[in-house]
Amino acid sequence: MRRRVSRVALAAVLVSLVLVAVPLAIGIRISFFADERAELERAALAAAVQVGPDFAGGDPVELPATTTDGQVAVYDRTLKLRAGTGPQVADGPTRAGLAGKVVQGQSDGSLVVAVPVASSEQVIGVVRASSPISGVWSRILLAWLAVLGGAVFALLIGVGVASWHAKRLSAPLESLARIADAVTAGELSARAEPSGIAEVDTLANAQNTMVERLAQVLDHARHFAADAAHQLRTPLAGLRLTLETALTDPAVDARHTIDEALRQTDELQRTVQDVLQLSHLPTGGPQVRLGTISGLFSETESRWHGLFAEQGRRIVFIGEDAVVRRAVPLANCRQVLDVLLDNALTHGRGTVRVTAHDLFDTTTAVDVEDEGSITADTPDIFLRGNHAGTDQGSGIGLALARKLAESIGGRLVLASSSPTRFRLLVPERSDVTDGGATGSSDAQQALRRTSIR
Repeated sequence: MRRRVSRVALAAVLVSLVLVAVPLAIGIRISFFADERAELERAALAAAVQVGPDFAGGDPVELPATTTDGQVAVYDRTLKLRAGTGPQVADGPTRAGLAGKVVQGQSDGSLVVAVPVASSEQVIGVVRASSPISGVWSRILLAWLAVLGGAVFALLIGVGVASWHAKRLSAPLESLARIADAVTAGELSARAEPSGIAEVDTLANAQNTMVERLAQVLDHARHFAADAAHQLRTPLAGLRLTLETALTDPAVDARHTIDEALRQTDELQRTVQDVLQLSHLPTGGPQVRLGTISGLFSETESRWHGLFAEQGRRIVFIGEDAVVRRAVPLANCRQVLDVLLDNALTHGRGTVRVTAHDLFDTTTAVDVEDEGSITADTPDIFLRGNHAGTDQGSGIGLALARKLAESIGGRLVLASSSPTRFRLLVPERSDVTDGGATGSSDAQQALRRTSIR
C-alpha cells in the first residue's frame, strides 16, 4: 500500500517537473540568445555613432569600450576593415549590412549583428559586432543546471511529502488489517480507532459494527443452550414429579395422571416454543402474541402449585382487577416469572406472593416476593455466572430474566433484599415486537424513575 501510494505521488511529481522544466529550458535558450543579439546590436549602434561624416574620406574612428566579450569592427563601403577587431574579409552579415538594414546572423561560430552607417542618406560603412556562440551556450548550461538543481530539490521534497502521505494513508488501513486478523483469531473485543480520514473512518465504523454484531451472534449462540436447559428444567421436574407420584401411590387415578402428564407435556412444548421464539436476535420482526395478566397468572399457578406444595410451601397470586386485564407479551413475561419462581423455590423460603399492581399509571409492576433474604450485591446479582450469594444454581436465570425483560422495553430490579422481592416492570404499549418495541415516553420515564428499595 505504501509503495503504491509513493509511486503514484512520485509519478505525479515527475510529470509536473517535466511539464515545467522542459518549456522553461526552451525559454531560457531563446531568451539568452535574444538578449545576446540585443546586446550586440546596442554595442554596434554605440560604435556607429562614433563614425563621422568624413569617414569615407579617410577620417579615423575611435570606437567606445564594449560591455561584451565579443568584437566590434568598422568597415567602409569596400568592406575593408578600418577600425576595431574583426575578420579581414567581411562575412555575409557584414556585406548584407551595406543594404542599409540591421542584419543579425551567424558566422564562423559567432553571433553577428551588422549595423549600417549612413551620411547624407548614403551608406558609407558598416559596424560589425560579434560574440562567440559557445559563450552563450555556457550561460545557458549554467541556467539549465540551476533549473535541474531546483527540480532535484523539488523532487526530494515530493519524495518526502509522498512518503508522509503514504504512511498517513496506509497506517489506518494496516491497522484495520491487524484488527481483522485479531477478530479472525477470536479476539472479538478488538475495535478500530478513528484515523481522521473520512473514507477510512467509514470503513472502520462498518468493521466495528460488523464485529459487534458478530460478537452478539456468537454470544447469543453460546448462551442459548444454557438458557434453554435452565428454562426446561422446571417443566421437566413437574412432569417427573407427576409420573413418580403415579408410580409410588397405587391409589392415584391412572387416567388423571395421564391427563396431568399430557398437560405438563403441553406446557413443556410451549416452553420450548417460547425459548425458540425468544432465542432470535432482535430484528424488529413480527408482533408477538399478547395475553392478559390474569391468564398469565392462571397458567403460572397451574405449573408451580404442585412444586411448591411438594415442599410444604404456598404460592399466592394477587392482582387488581384493572391491572390483571392488561395485555402483556406472554412469552417474555412467562419465562421471566418462571425464572423468578424457580429462584424463590430453590433459594427462598416461606410463602411466595406474586402481585400485579399499577405503577405511575403507565407501567405494570409484577412483584415476586418470598420470606427469605438475599446477600449478594445488587449491581452484580443479574450478571451471568453470579450465584446470588449462594453456592447453588447456575448463575444463568436472573441474567436471562433481565435480558428478556429489557427485550420488551421493561426492566427487572431487586426491589428488596429482605424479604426478597424482585420487580418486573412492563410499560404499556400497543405494538410489542420480539425485537423489543419502544413504548410511550411516559412509560419510559416511569421506568427511569423506578429505584431499587
